[in-house]
Amino acid sequence: MFKSNVGGIDRVLRIVVGLALIALVFVGPQTPWGWLGLVPLLTGFMRTCPLYSLIGLSTCPRR
Repeated sequence: MFKSNVGGIDRVLRIVVGLALIALVFVGPQTPWGWLGLVPLLTGFMRTCPLYSLIGLSTCPRR
């Protein structure tokens, strides 16, 4: 459906940041803003970022 545009390091960073933000919902300041971590988490797992598609950016290596 979507073309992959999130490369290896970018993908790992997105997943780590997403999990860290979601963890803030349960520990730490416990604000609902931590749920924004779902965005980088999902884009990391799906290997595609809609914003990257809009601006024509890709961190995937060329094949």
